[in-house]
Amino acid sequence: GMAQALGPDTPFTAIAGSEIFSLEMSRTEALTQAFRRSIGVRIKEETEIIEGEVVEIQIDRPATGTGTKVGKLTLKTTEMETIYDLGAKMIEALSKEKVQAGDVITIDKATGKISKLGRSFTRARDYDAMGAQTKFVQCPDGELQKRREVVHTVSLHEIDVINSRTQGFLALFSGDTGEIKPEVREQINAKVAEWREEGKAEVIPGVLFIDEVHMLDIESFSFLNRALESDMAPVLIMATNRGITRIRGTAHRSPHGLPLDLLDRLLIIATAPYGDKETRQILKIRCEEEDVEMTEDAYAVLTRIGLETSLRYAMQLITAASLVARKRK
Repeated sequence: GMAQALGPDTPFTAIAGSEIFSLEMSRTEALTQAFRRSIGVRIKEETEIIEGEVVEIQIDRPATGTGTKVGKLTLKTTEMETIYDLGAKMIEALSKEKVQAGDVITIDKATGKISKLGRSFTRARDYDAMGAQTKFVQCPDGELQKRREVVHTVSLHEIDVINSRTQGFLALFSGDTGEIKPEVREQINAKVAEWREEGKAEVIPGVLFIDEVHMLDIESFSFLNRALESDMAPVLIMATNRGITRIRGTAHRSPHGLPLDLLDRLLIIATAPYGDKETRQILKIRCEEEDVEMTEDAYAVLTRIGLETSLRYAMQLITAASLVARKRK
């Protein structure tokens, strides 16, 4: 719910207190990665693109079948038409995207990447077998060559992983990031600071949510204390259901199992237990998600169970009760 309210552009990371304990990675490294996942960088860059409707593609293949292919591509907008010479790589990219006359395409001049925007409206009445996903777009107007501002939003952790080793981007998908050297992070921080001064990038402090925070030990708390003082620190939200309990790693007892120096810096928001109305509403949403129909009596019974025991227990009963009811029918 919190992540939805913040929107897609604000980085939100949720971890449990017990997640950071691992044999492969130190606790401070796990917390640093969680912190840096919660800091976004919005990078702006201007790219030159060629955008137009394909009038004709001519590809000359050598008679022998070997050798380089050459060709010509005719693009037009509502105001102009231009012929471009094609090399072997561009011909390959066009055939890969299955570009044909009547398609509206964009070509990134820096990378040579071709994107197909759709078919031109002028070809809408042509007799052609087309799939339901075919999209018709207007023929572009103005110049063929345009400058466009592209905005990329990435987290600092993603930049760390990509720069930490060769082919680091593959580690983003596998999740096998390992420990990242502090030197790499320092260089990235310096670069991001430089981009901020030049106006190329904007730092978005996100939200880091740590559930069951009483599971952290004293070393982790001292790290959090220091990390919160950095200029790019995200908003830290902690959740715990403990009263006065022992701080892990010490013999001291304190409220919520947090050291007093950290506790003094926090704003404590007490949450009230769910009432009859809220429990009923949550169970109703859960029933819709699980595609289960319930009578008013069943809602009343489940709400009572949820209030007497726990909401989690009542939610687990939905599927079981639905199967029993179906069997009885």
